[in-house]
Amino acid sequence: MEKSYKSLSEAINELKKEGFSEDFNLCDVGIENKAKRNIHKTVDLNVLKYYRFEGQTNPDDSTILYVIETSTGERGLLVDAYGVYAGNVSLEMIEKLKIH
Repeated sequence: MEKSYKSLSEAINELKKEGFSEDFNLCDVGIENKAKRNIHKTVDLNVLKYYRFEGQTNPDDSTILYVIETSTGERGLLVDAYGVYAGNVSLEMIEKLKIH
């Protein structure tokens, strides 16, 4: 059974306890781990799960939390506040993060 969370902060805290401790950010070629100063190309990513949270006052204010593991074994989280389609992101990355 898939676990659900009441809030984004609860999900982040629980997933960090499960070892998804890296903080990833979207960039032109994939995701960046600023703390480790490295970039992972889209082909090196595996999106394990995702969780969607809607704004309390406006359901259109959605946030998506992606649970990611890289080919080098880094495990972390990517928070996308506006949906992957809002930014300057490659088509390959859009496909990788597409919610099915």
